[in-house]
Amino acid sequence: MTGCVFCGVVAGSVPAFEVAATASAVAFLDTRPVFKGHVLVAPREHLVTVADLPAAVLPDYFSFVQRLSGAVEGGLGAGGTFIAINNKVSQSVPHLHTHVVPRTKGDGLRGFFWPRTKYASDEEAAEYAARIAAAYTALT
Repeated sequence: MTGCVFCGVVAGSVPAFEVAATASAVAFLDTRPVFKGHVLVAPREHLVTVADLPAAVLPDYFSFVQRLSGAVEGGLGAGGTFIAINNKVSQSVPHLHTHVVPRTKGDGLRGFFWPRTKYASDEEAAEYAARIAAAYTALT
């Protein structure tokens, strides 16, 4: 879809720190992460909500999210992950995407308050993406 930043990421015309990809989705670092290593998983097809995701794509999409959750934990030494989807409300980009956020005990994340941080540099973001990508590859 013209003008959709996530469609641009999927097409390769918008730069992103890609972590992994499947036939149905692409995973990349959030540019405004809750915590460093926060990954977004977006379907390749422009869809707005989870209700728009075709049933035939559900198994591949959510098994990809599942594997990425393990990769975020393993690659970053996180204690767990927070996985979320916004539908329309609080959806900053109107393209379906799933957040996979690394968590550690005592990290300060409470309820649905999502403080945002930044990477110190593109090199730091690339290093986080590489760690998650390596852990993902080891899981597949």
